Amino acid sequence: MAKLPEAWAIACATQTGAGMKPRGGAIRLDRLDLKILATLQTAGRISNLELAEKVGLSATPCMQRVRRMEAAGYISGYGAQLAIDRICRNIVVFTEITLSNHRREDFLKFERGIQEIPQILNGFLVTGGYDYLVQFIAQDIHDYQTTIEDLLDRDLGVEKYFSYVTIKQVKQSAGYPLAELVAQPDS
Repeated sequence: MAKLPEAWAIACATQTGAGMKPRGGAIRLDRLDLKILATLQTAGRISNLELAEKVGLSATPCMQRVRRMEAAGYISGYGAQLAIDRICRNIVVFTEITLSNHRREDFLKFERGIQEIPQILNGFLVTGGYDYLVQFIAQDIHDYQTTIEDLLDRDLGVEKYFSYVTIKQVKQSAGYPLAELVAQPDS
């Protein structure tokens, strides 16, 4: 992990309309908080004592920091990373989706509608030649075709779609690269 400056304010931003605005709560994250976050995202089952030793704190202040970051929404949950290929056969398909109309209510209708489809792992509103990039998982190509047909039957405003079936995953994220993403505040 890259070396983190002593005191950083969260400056991760999200595009909102015309400008960039800070995300999250009003708490200030320092290098220890970022070390805690980086450790938890790769070792979510680590005990508080082990976490405290790893980041150079005693157990009580470490737990207080974790709870503070949970309450502020910086930690959204804990879970296991499954080896899905060992559990079942599957394919991953990325699909470019273009909507028929481009009013706010059309985007909202589509975004609400896809929340109910469990085979959709991720969905992104994008710039460029289409509106959404959606990641599906299915048992096989026939299962994917049934899923996409069900999506079309929901009348969510899809004009067209293009599917890209993956051959193999060549990289899997172990977490966000916090040291590279979190910028130092402007002086």
